[in-house]
Amino acid sequence: MATLDSPPDTAPSDSARQDSARQESARSDAKRGAIIAVAREAFLTRGYSATSMSEIAAKLGGSKGTLYNYFRSKEELFVAFMNENCEDLLDFMDHLPETADSDRSVRDDLIELGVSFLSSLTRDSFVSIHRLVVAETGRFPELGRLFYDNGPARGVQRFTEYFERVIAAGRLPPNDPREVGQRLKDLVLSDVYTRRLWGVLEPLSPEQLRAHVTRSVDIFLMAFG
Repeated sequence: MATLDSPPDTAPSDSARQDSARQESARSDAKRGAIIAVAREAFLTRGYSATSMSEIAAKLGGSKGTLYNYFRSKEELFVAFMNENCEDLLDFMDHLPETADSDRSVRDDLIELGVSFLSSLTRDSFVSIHRLVVAETGRFPELGRLFYDNGPARGVQRFTEYFERVIAAGRLPPNDPREVGQRLKDLVLSDVYTRRLWGVLEPLSPEQLRAHVTRSVDIFLMAFG
């Protein structure tokens, strides 16, 4: 207990320390997000090889030392950029119904899955990233691996897990869930995604996109339904 002769207790309370830690974490997250936003613009505008950490630091108005406190290399920054965009792309898989409890037919579920997937993948933002990786992979083969591991490979896993649940619930006949997922993906992307990548196909209207996916699902169910 403090006495008249004791110095006042000036140590911050636990609550104050927690508030300070939360504020510091929020500032750090905001700074990290700002770095990734600047890097995204630089990568997509100038390409991976022509973008430097010095350039990104200059655009942020800080020092390279501060930048390296968040990302130790340009490769690590590119991975963060890829992760953020691929996570956004794959978010739609988290909103699918639990297959055992779904009141809809498996056909309707697969159509919704296909529409969400194709809508996400054909966005201008993701097509631009894919073009960047294709353009740079010849000189930097590691970019192809980074892109695959942080995007397509995670998509394969999400599709596989989804079809494991569908098959376990008896809504599709027994089959290899990974192969089934890839065949649906291939049908949904067919004749649309590569033409969007090459810039010879305008974005589909919602009606056109749903019609294409519906036909793809019907073909899929002829083989696996």
